[in-house]
Amino acid sequence: MFSVQEKKEIARKIEELLLELSHPEMPDEKLKFLLQVHGKEPWSWANIEPNWFFEDGKEMGYNPFNEISRAIFKNKQKEEQAAALKEERKGK
Repeated sequence: MFSVQEKKEIARKIEELLLELSHPEMPDEKLKFLLQVHGKEPWSWANIEPNWFFEDGKEMGYNPFNEISRAIFKNKQKEEQAAALKEERKGK
């Protein structure tokens, strides 16, 4: 469901949030967590694990479709922003 880069970003933010809580039962580093995200379709899902978990050569789940889809989505966003800016400039 998410690209590898998005998974890394989500994992980083989750770890930051958990560490900020300073809960006495939490370790100071290398938190262990597994976030399961379910999309709107039964086949749409992602497991998010801490980034450090992949430092030993273990590879993060990779789906070429997700990588390509994300790139297409970002490109479409850029095109829409450029078109909106162009329309805004026309109105001035």
